[in-house]
Amino acid sequence: MVDLFSPDGIERMLCVVAHPDDMEYGASAAVAEWTARGVEVAYLLLTAGEAGIRDMYPAEVGPLRAKEQRKACEIVGVEHLTILDLPDGMLEPSIEVRSRIAGEIRRFRPQAVMCTSWELEVPWGLNHADHRAAGLATVDAIRDADNPWIFPQQLSEGLTAWSTRWLLVTGSEPTHAIELSRESVEKGVASLEAHEVYLRALPGHIPPREIVEGAAASGAAALRETRSAADEGGTHTHEYALGVRAIAMG
Repeated sequence: MVDLFSPDGIERMLCVVAHPDDMEYGASAAVAEWTARGVEVAYLLLTAGEAGIRDMYPAEVGPLRAKEQRKACEIVGVEHLTILDLPDGMLEPSIEVRSRIAGEIRRFRPQAVMCTSWELEVPWGLNHADHRAAGLATVDAIRDADNPWIFPQQLSEGLTAWSTRWLLVTGSEPTHAIELSRESVEKGVASLEAHEVYLRALPGHIPPREIVEGAAASGAAALRETRSAADEGGTHTHEYALGVRAIAMG
C-alpha cells in the first residue's frame, strides 16, 4: 500500500547523498515540487564524485562535477549546497561521516531528511557501495543529531540537538509517494541533463527524460493502484509521483 506523502508541516528538508547527480535520478523532481511550495531544501554531498569519470584525473573531475551540481540545484530551487571532501568510491558509514552529517542536521534543522537506499539490492540491480554507506550513515546521524551526548563538541560550537521528524528513502520499496506536477518533472529532467560532461562519459546511459519520467510514472502507478483498491470505482488522476519509503523518526 502506497499513501500520499504531503509536505504539510515541513519547512526544511536536507538531502544527503554520496555524489553529484545522485539526487537527479528522480528525486530532484520532488525537490522542485516542494521548493515551489515554499519548502527550503539543502543538499549535502559527502564526496565530490572525483572518481566518477574514468578518462579524466580526479583533480579535474571534482570541480567539474561541483559546477554541474550547482547548475542542477539552481534548476530545482536549491540554494544550499555543501560538498564534503570525503573520498569518492571509499565512503564508509564511519563515526567521522556520521559526525559531519549530524552537524549539518543540527545546523539546518530539517523536519525531513532524504537519502538513498542502504540495501545491497535495489530495483535497478546492485547498489553502489557509496550509496549504501551514505544511507546507513544518514540513518545513524539523524539519531546522533537528536542526542546531546553524541558529538557534544558541536553543541559547544553553538549548535543544539535536533529531532528530525521524517526520513525519506529513495530507491527502496515505497510506502508513500510525493505527487509531482508536470512542471516539476520537467525540472527534474533538466537537472539530470545539467550533468552534461559526466553523462557523456557513461557509454549507453539511458536518456535523462526516460529515467526521470519513468521513475515519476512508476510512483504514480503505485499510488493510483492503492487509491483504486481503497475506493473501487473512483477516478484517480495521479500522473506523476516519486515513490519513497517514509520512516517516522521523531
